[in-house]
This record gives sequence, structure tokens and C-alpha cells, in this order.
Amino acid sequence: MALALVRALIGPTVYDRVLTVNMFGTKTVLLLSVIAFLAGRPDFLDLALAYALINFIGVLAVLEFFKSRSVRREQERGADTESDGGGTE
Repeated sequence: MALALVRALIGPTVYDRVLTVNMFGTKTVLLLSVIAFLAGRPDFLDLALAYALINFIGVLAVLEFFKSRSVRREQERGADTESDGGGTE
């Protein structure tokens, strides 16, 4: 867990950080499931399932945000190159 925390804080890319946050969410779901089993409280499984869905949707939303941001930057770079007269004539 300590190594994952380090990876989340200083990961070389955003995707490493997102993967680490997803791992923490998965471990939380597992912990809730184990607590539900040991305590004999099946209603905790509903909480674990809801948390798993929120974790999954959250990761997809963050990845889509960063993907669209990187595509937008690429388009801006292409527009800058064209406006600078990027060709050699």
C-alpha cells in the first residue's frame, strides 16, 4: 500500500495516478465485503456494490476528461503549426 501511495503522489503520468486511485477503491470494496461477511451483515454488500460502481464510473469519467484534454491540446498544436506557415516552399 505504501508503494501504491508513492505511485499516486509522484506517478510519472496521470494514468498511473488514476490506476492507483482505482486500486484503493477496489481494496475498499474488498474490505467492505470482508466486514459484511465477518459481521454477518449482508446489507454492507449493497454498500460495497454501490461503492464499486461509483469507483468504476469515476475512473471512466477522469480518463475521458484527460483524453479529451490531450486531444484538444493536439488540435491546438496543429492549428499553431498551420498558422506559422509550417510548410517549406
